[in-house]
Amino acid sequence: MSPAPLFHWFLPTGGDGRDPGGVTAVQGRTGAATRRPADIGYLSQVARAAEQSGFTALLTPVGLGCVDPWILTAALAQHTDRIGFLVAFRAGFASPTLIAQQADAFRRFAGGRVRLNVVTGGDPAEQRAYGDDLGHDARYERTDEIMAVLRDLLDGKRVDFAGRHVRIDGAQLVDPSVGFPVPLYFGGASPAAEDVAARRADVQLLWGEPPSAIADRITRLRERAGAAGRSLQYGLRVHVISRDTSAEAWAEAERIQSRFDPEAVRASQARFAAMDSTGQARMAALHGGAHDASVRDLVVAPNLWAGIGLVREGVGTAVVGSHDEVAARLAEYHGLGIDEFVLSGYPHLEEAYRVGEEVVPRLHALLATTRDAAA
Repeated sequence: MSPAPLFHWFLPTGGDGRDPGGVTAVQGRTGAATRRPADIGYLSQVARAAEQSGFTALLTPVGLGCVDPWILTAALAQHTDRIGFLVAFRAGFASPTLIAQQADAFRRFAGGRVRLNVVTGGDPAEQRAYGDDLGHDARYERTDEIMAVLRDLLDGKRVDFAGRHVRIDGAQLVDPSVGFPVPLYFGGASPAAEDVAARRADVQLLWGEPPSAIADRITRLRERAGAAGRSLQYGLRVHVISRDTSAEAWAEAERIQSRFDPEAVRASQARFAAMDSTGQARMAALHGGAHDASVRDLVVAPNLWAGIGLVREGVGTAVVGSHDEVAARLAEYHGLGIDEFVLSGYPHLEEAYRVGEEVVPRLHALLATTRDAAA
């Protein structure tokens, strides 16, 4: 049995709430569209709740609908003591030398509490808004070069690099804080993305899919990483709706879905369909974009509901059930090779406490029982 998994929580930097603004597409959302604007007061409450509930780090999203992750997490580091920050950045929009300097400054002044989530980008329209017009595979080729440079710089090495997209001459951090490793998290489901993961990532993040699909992806990634002489850790990004009873949890899923405006569903699905993200296409395939489907129609595996993906980009699935059922499903994913979980729930403040107090201890107990039985 592999070591106990790590648990991370999500920072709702586009605003938060129970409905309908909290559960919606990230891009284009503003604080005015939600009941809880993403100001430093509220986000620091979420951060402290996650810290008190035992989560290891907080994931920040990156994109047009998000505040700048570096500035936000630097501010939140002053409101927390132990929890780390899984800071997302869009590869290709800044020099890898500058990113390495930012990450090194963060780990120096926040006691090493930084991890990096490398985002290549899967929406050509959004990429163009940032001034980037590279095609899908070229973006991943550039990401590969950036991650190579970034890894060496963070490890304290001098870097000279000449690639197709990146050229670096004589870069080196001044007195880097190498005593604090900075793991590189990475996502992407296309063959181009998986090749980059095999060569460069420390943790490959997967969006919540049925266990059989996750097992297939981990098998394939292990083979690719092995061919590159490496091994990867694997993380699962998924929402959670956990309640005292299964009936209560599914009633909450039904309440959430009942608040979705059919026109918002159609508009969201049209935008998602225009993306060239393989991961987004896999999420869409789970629900089919049917705005009139029932909650039960969108159950794609035991306790796995695809309804959130009707309006939210990125991960669109939630593990739904009683606390015991949710713990059992996460334990199943752990048994497939998932080492870390990046979880979220609506609203993120209350759900950080609920998941941290009710689900995580049950999962640890379940895994301990399994280990004892194996021993």
